[in-house]
Amino acid sequence: MNLAAKPQRLPQLRTRLLVWILAALVIVWASFVYWAYQTGIEEADELTDGHLAGVAALVLNIPYSAQIPAGLPTERVPLPGLHAHDYQQSMSLQVWSAEGDLVLNVGSAPRLHFADGRSGFFDAQLGPKHEVWRTFTQWNTEHTRKVAVLVNLQERDDLADDIAGQMILPGLWLLPVVTLVLGFTIRAGLKPLTQLSRDVEQLEPEQGQRLSTGHNWQEFRAVTLAFNSLLDRNDEAMERERTLANQVAHELRTPLASISLHAQSLQGGLDPAQQAQAVQRLHADALRAGHVLNQILALARSNRVALTQQAAPVDLAQLARNVGAEYAQAAWRRGGSVAVEMPEQLWVKGHAVLLEVALRNLVENALRHTPEGTQIEVQGGIDGGQCWLQVCDDGGRLKEKAAPEPVDSLQLGHQIVQRIMALHGGDFGQPEALAPYTTCYRLSMPLAQMA
Repeated sequence: MNLAAKPQRLPQLRTRLLVWILAALVIVWASFVYWAYQTGIEEADELTDGHLAGVAALVLNIPYSAQIPAGLPTERVPLPGLHAHDYQQSMSLQVWSAEGDLVLNVGSAPRLHFADGRSGFFDAQLGPKHEVWRTFTQWNTEHTRKVAVLVNLQERDDLADDIAGQMILPGLWLLPVVTLVLGFTIRAGLKPLTQLSRDVEQLEPEQGQRLSTGHNWQEFRAVTLAFNSLLDRNDEAMERERTLANQVAHELRTPLASISLHAQSLQGGLDPAQQAQAVQRLHADALRAGHVLNQILALARSNRVALTQQAAPVDLAQLARNVGAEYAQAAWRRGGSVAVEMPEQLWVKGHAVLLEVALRNLVENALRHTPEGTQIEVQGGIDGGQCWLQVCDDGGRLKEKAAPEPVDSLQLGHQIVQRIMALHGGDFGQPEALAPYTTCYRLSMPLAQMA
């Protein structure tokens, strides 16, 4: 649909979808990072403890040599090509005799007290800085030698960080790639939606254009059909509005032209009888024009009430009795009557103001378009879950009497009634009249379910 003004730039569904998918991906990736770090710590613990136990078992199975100077640290020779996580370099080894003499001390770990009777795996705080060392101690089978293998706990944590980093790093590199792939994938997947949006934007309903049925996607089929149906209903509504405008113009053109003609005639030399007749015609034409304007106001009021007020329970029986009582005097002056034949209650859900306008319109039409002496009756009842209300008259049987010249046609009034019924989900029609009546106009709408 082409607009004269430049449309405001709105956020794109494609961007929103990409952001949400990336957000979900980041959450999953963050969970993976946490899991990788925890796994790295566990794996580092198992590797460290396994190495400590393996070194201890190896040392305990080496024959003891008395040539080793007791208690003196063994000088370590740097080994090229080994980094800080290579435990051949960072592990420390301490060996005691059964008497508690330190016979071997390899590595940088502070001396562990022989009196510490703990065995197996434990964490020990050693040295003046109270550094934490992961320790494994064990006696040989003859209980003649005690071995302690130690590694700085910081070394183990660094290993855990390294393992976690090796697991996380590929995800960091893949995240931008996944973002690009997702962007292209979403763009390709939403291409039918983009095409539908472009077709809607370029559509010109006033030229009779409709959405193409070429959008062969199950999700779009209902949208396309509903959109085209909405455009069809809009065209029908516009056509009804044009027809109604033509009817209003026709209804107003005749009385206004007559008023102008008789006003000009009053300016000439007319005798008193002709002047009285011209004034009477002016009065009748003014009433006719005023009635048409009242109908137009009623039509506008029906639209305003439907938009601003909520539907509520309405007793049509009481409404009919009130309207009948108001028009009884007017019917009596014409030698007729207005009767009401209704059940005690007749509840519907709707707008009382609009329903009263519709009923008044039918009763007024019966008074305006029938001869004097016409009997009018407002009837109501229930038929198959539908509540009906009709206005009947016997004006057709009084053929010898001429009906008064109407101040308007029936079309405009019936248009108003039909629109009010459409707002209430009901129908308006002309059923067959039962004797003694000759004409009936019926309103029908769903019956309200009262608690």
